[in-house]
Amino acid sequence: MKVEVAKSAGFCFGVKRAVDIVNDNIKKVKDKPIYTYGPIIHNEEVVEDLKRKGVMPIEEGSDLSKYEPGIVIIRSHGVAKSVQDELVNAGFEVIDASCPFVKKIHKTVADKSNEGYYILIVGNPNHPEVEGIVGWVNGNDVSIISSPEDAHNFSYDGNKKICIVSQTTYNFNKFQENVEIIKEKGYDIIAVNTICNATFERQEEAKELSAKVDLMVVVGGKHSSNTQKLYDICCGECSNTYFVQTKDDLDLTIDQSIDYIGITAGASTPNNIIEEVQTQCQKVLNKC
Repeated sequence: MKVEVAKSAGFCFGVKRAVDIVNDNIKKVKDKPIYTYGPIIHNEEVVEDLKRKGVMPIEEGSDLSKYEPGIVIIRSHGVAKSVQDELVNAGFEVIDASCPFVKKIHKTVADKSNEGYYILIVGNPNHPEVEGIVGWVNGNDVSIISSPEDAHNFSYDGNKKICIVSQTTYNFNKFQENVEIIKEKGYDIIAVNTICNATFERQEEAKELSAKVDLMVVVGGKHSSNTQKLYDICCGECSNTYFVQTKDDLDLTIDQSIDYIGITAGASTPNNIIEEVQTQCQKVLNKC
């Protein structure tokens, strides 16, 4: 009997960097309030822990005048340029903890839109990362597609070349599928693969692990896009796949012999939560 945790499970570089930036400021800043703009990462446990340490998230789009000026740390997902400018103009000290891979997309869409390209973003239109990317496009020549159906329905009657980028946590194979659909329409395009390498590796590892286990557990925040994609991938390989935020959500009713449990976790999941789920899964195995 075996419980195997994916090697790539847990904090990615960008998430760890953002959380470390917040914790460093907690240690050294004593004379002014510290905020994050929205949740620093998509994990409720981490956000609540930071609240207990006195770091409060500023509600996105809210009236900034109701907050005492202090330090605002930009979340790992990044924000639109206009949001950063608004925070500075309101008297806040802004510290940018955006993932460097997200910042690379910001620069790409800013540069390409300035060069006269139409920007096409592949991703979830309601995700804060995508909303932030849109905010770095110069002008209104931008669209978002989230599925092959959207790609088939996409049309552009202008004469600009199209630059296609992706949300960093989008599924790599689906990104390629969407690019091919747009390409077949005859548009003059360039496609920039902006999916984080760590995301691709995590998805491939999750697919491989879930294909060989009896039961798969995916750990992460319920609002985490990359965790949801891991869950979808694992469901395609293992019918016994569970999505949990913490060990308390792990209510496994096993009617069959389970010898092998696999665990993966989203990029915003702390190691202590993964370890707690692992321990709980081992207890389940011991009862089988």
